[in-house]
Amino acid sequence: MRRGTAATAARLGALAYRYRAGLLCVAIFAVMSVIAPRFLTTGNVRGILKASSVNLPAAVGFTVVLICGQLDLSVGSAMTMGGVVAVAMQPQLGWAGSLAVAVALGSAVGMINGLLVAKLRINSFIVTLGMMILVRNAVLMYHDGTIPAETYELSDWLQMPLAGVATPQVAATLLLAAAIAVLLSRTPVGRGFYLLGGNAETAFYAGLRVDRYIIGAFVLSATLSAMGGAIVAMSEAVASPTLGDSSLMAIVAAVIIGGTSMEGGKGSVAGTTVALVALTALINGLSCRGAGYEIQLMASGLVLASVILWDTCMLQRRRKRRGQRRDLLDEFCQPVDETAG
Repeated sequence: MRRGTAATAARLGALAYRYRAGLLCVAIFAVMSVIAPRFLTTGNVRGILKASSVNLPAAVGFTVVLICGQLDLSVGSAMTMGGVVAVAMQPQLGWAGSLAVAVALGSAVGMINGLLVAKLRINSFIVTLGMMILVRNAVLMYHDGTIPAETYELSDWLQMPLAGVATPQVAATLLLAAAIAVLLSRTPVGRGFYLLGGNAETAFYAGLRVDRYIIGAFVLSATLSAMGGAIVAMSEAVASPTLGDSSLMAIVAAVIIGGTSMEGGKGSVAGTTVALVALTALINGLSCRGAGYEIQLMASGLVLASVILWDTCMLQRRRKRRGQRRDLLDEFCQPVDETAG
């Protein structure tokens, strides 16, 4: 009886761990709808989705890199670069041309990151930290102030309400996320990313071109980040050289809370998306309650720390049980009858 109860509790714990982002999102919406006035109004929910869409493309790209067992700290700077280039070059090239240039520059940043990590074997933390500083300062040298767009038709269209709470801006970022989700879950290339993150040596001996996958992950991350920044700037009809400066913390938190393993080999775009919405809803709800910015950051940090602690405990538990035979353990753990014999 006790063994069956323990097994049930373990299964429930595993399910809660697996779907933690969804459970967190439901809990936050439930609590905030009670304690925060106007939280569930159409306009506020639309604002939550719009705010979530700002970081979603970069968070998806970061998810791919982390699945491969690497880090990309330059996603925020790539976002800023994409937004500034898209608006600044619009008068000369039009929106389509400026978006193409922004995406191409993002791909170039990712290519440099990937080559340095894959070919020169430099730690991805060091490479992308340096790239973050380099790109941020290059953007400031290019233009150190806000850049207003010359036309507002595209901005008006991107912010036009669709189906009540969605907008074309939100729909565009969700389509990007859905495309990468299909790539990861339905194609051999996506399964290769998971294999690489799970065990790079095994992936190599299985015939996987490890360097190409690493480079591809960084290119995808920077490209999505630049595209996301461009979409935000086009939607707001203005670009700021500080657009992505505060995005990295939210992105890292959403990716980890969403279930992507810090050791690589596990994660999903869906989990990242739901976690990003949950964190945005948490900050929005606290704002509706009148909480200050420092309280909002503290709450987000507490959620992230709790999930990391949970993740660490589960990882240690799996490592402890690896290779164990439950039947043999039960046999040897039987209480000894000292009166026998």
